Formats: sequence, structure tokens, C-alpha cells
Amino acid sequence: MPLVLAFSGGLDTSFCVPYLREQTGLDVHTVTVNTGGFSAADLAAVEARAVALGAASHTTVDARRALWDRVLRHLVAGNVLRGSVYPLCVGPERVVQAEALAGEAARLGATVVAHGSTGAGNDQIRFDNALRLLAAGAPGTPGQAVEVLAPIRSLGLSREDAAAFLRARGVDVSAATTAYSVNRGLWGTTIGGAETHAADGVLPEHAWPDTVAPERAPDDALVLRIAFEQGVPTALDGDALDPVTLIETLAAMGAAHGVGRGVHVGDTILGIKGRVAFEAPAALTLIAAHRELEKLVLTRAQQTHKAALSDVYGALVHEGQFFDPVCRDIEALLDSSQARVTGEVTVRFFKGALTVLGATSPHSLFDAGVARYGESNALWDGRDAEGFARIHGVQAGLAARAARRAADATDGGASTLSAEHLLAFS
Repeated sequence: MPLVLAFSGGLDTSFCVPYLREQTGLDVHTVTVNTGGFSAADLAAVEARAVALGAASHTTVDARRALWDRVLRHLVAGNVLRGSVYPLCVGPERVVQAEALAGEAARLGATVVAHGSTGAGNDQIRFDNALRLLAAGAPGTPGQAVEVLAPIRSLGLSREDAAAFLRARGVDVSAATTAYSVNRGLWGTTIGGAETHAADGVLPEHAWPDTVAPERAPDDALVLRIAFEQGVPTALDGDALDPVTLIETLAAMGAAHGVGRGVHVGDTILGIKGRVAFEAPAALTLIAAHRELEKLVLTRAQQTHKAALSDVYGALVHEGQFFDPVCRDIEALLDSSQARVTGEVTVRFFKGALTVLGATSPHSLFDAGVARYGESNALWDGRDAEGFARIHGVQAGLAARAARRAADATDGGASTLSAEHLLAFS
């Protein structure tokens, strides 16, 4: 009977191959779902490692475009940053990785699937929920029950324990592997280590895998034009690119200028506080640029209400609830909101700083011909503004009047706030 294992080639999933073979007696079939961060050489090395560890077969699934289509395009549309800082580098990957893993399990007829998550983080919840739901099949289909195994979690192993297990079986384990946990993906890279286990720990320079230290970045700034069509990034400096290529190109550009580093403190799904360092030059740039373009073309009400639902959507994706139907409802609103989010945004990279310089759009509401910010415009005159200002403050004045009446009643006096006073409040 086959067993399907999500395999990244890292320490934890490397441990799982020989351990699961020894403990279950099943053939372990490894699946690497490429959601970004792998070169062709990396993927070849991962496959070679899986075979050397004893995998019965190895499959690589390129899910980068699926990642964009399924999740990332909606995170851009929603300008989603968890805690106003973190662009959800990992949670979206787990959605398409679970889908690919479930697909391979169905193809092989496997009813046992495994992943290398620990018992402390969010990934265990994301994988467990998604795999069980996907195995159940679409509504109206029989589906099948699956057993989900997570050996690192069930054994409570430390990274040192996993490394010792592999070394005892003649498997080479780099010392660097046990120091930091690095997850590279299309939307960014996360880094965890001893420093992120403390609320004030500072990651050493050598722990940042891809970005140049800001002080060592080029002395000349890089200015870029990013084109969007209905909320989707389509070109850099006039060169049309598909979303995956654009993201990968932008990530390399930003990394070379020290752009995209950050540290996020937040609440895990299990309710404890967690801290993670990340590099996400493309994600942070696209979200900043897209947000500026939306300011130009969307109404105030659109921006306000969309932002509230975008936060909900980001939380659902991050917390392993992507398959809840409410996500489809929010995606429908996000898709509708992007109809006029077309234009160009100019950004600047310099010594680790990302600056949005400006935006243009054929749908711009910034119409200086009729609505200038200043003493003159074509939409109203001073008398209209004076009347509006008086009306605009009426409700606050009524509240003040009610508060004064209540205070006077408590003091045994009578309210002295007349209509004239009310007008003064407004």
C-alpha cells in the first residue's frame, strides 16, 4: 500500500522518509509541490535526496501559477498584510500544496498521507484540515477517508533529534540545517531560528538568505514602473510578463537593493504568540503599488469596506480556512472591486527602502479639471462649503447637547444649550 509524503528536502521531511518506511512498512512516495523558491538544480537535488532516503517514487508538481490564480491574486486585490506587516508568505502555499498532495494520493490510490509539520506551528492545522477536506471529495461524490500522519509532531522531535536520527542511518545533515528553518516560496521567504523565539531577538546578517544588507545595497536607486490591468500586475517598465515571471523578476530586483526584510509578531492558530522573520520584496512592492493605484480609482466607501473584508480574508487564508465558502464570497467582492484598477505605478528601491512615487490611471478620480484642492474648483463655491460644514457637524452637536442636559439634570439645573449654541458646535 502506498503512503504519500509532502517532501521539501528539508530536515523534517527528510526524517520522515526513512522513519515512515521503518514504522509503517509502507512504500513512501514523495511529492514536492513547487510553489516558488526552487531552481531547476534545487528540484533535481530534492528528487535525488528523496530517492537516496528510500522513496519508492518522487513526483514534482509545478504549482506556481496555481498559487497565483487560487490565492495570491486575491491577496493583492485585498492589499493583505497580516498585522499591517506580513504578506502571508506561507499560508497560501499550503492551500495548493495540499491540493496537489491530495491529487497524487488519489492517483496512487493512497489512503495515508503525511507531512513534516511540528506540533507548535500553523502548518499542521493547515495541512490536516485541507487534506481531510479534499479527500472527502466534492459535494455529491463518495470521496474517501484518509489517515494523516505527522511524525515530527507525534514524536515531539527537536531539529537536533531529527538530525541525529538521520546521521545514525548514514545521511549527511548540514549543521546549518539545524540552526534555521527557511521556507522559500513565490510570495516570499520565512526564516525561523533562536532569535525569532525571543520577542526582541535580532537575526544575524548571515541568516538572511536572499536579500542584500541595506547598507551594502547599490548606491544608485532603482526606479520601476509597474503596470496593472484590473488589479493584476502585467508589466515591468513596459515589458509584458506573466504574473509568476513578474513576481520572480521583481523579487530579484528588490533583493539586490535590500528591499523586503521584516519581522512579524502575531497570534498562531493555536492561540500562542509567534514571531517570524521574512524576505518578501515582490509581495511588499506589489501590495504597496496596488494600494496606491486603488487610492486613485476607488471611492472612499469601496476602500473602507473592501479593507475590512480583506482583513477577514487574510485571516482565513492564514489560519487554514481557505476552503470555507465565505472565502468564495469575499473573492467575488474583491474581483468586482478590481474592474477599474488599471494603470501604472512608479516605485523606487534604495538602500532597503521601498517608496511609491506616484500612479496614473485612465480611471483616475483625481480630476484636477473640476475638483482642485484649494481655493477654486468647478464643483462648489464657498457658500456651499460653509453650509456643508454647518450640517456636517450637526450630529456631534446634538450629542453634546444631550450630554449637557444629562449633566445639568444631575446637578439639578436646566440645560442652557440653545439652538444657537448647537449651531456653534457645528
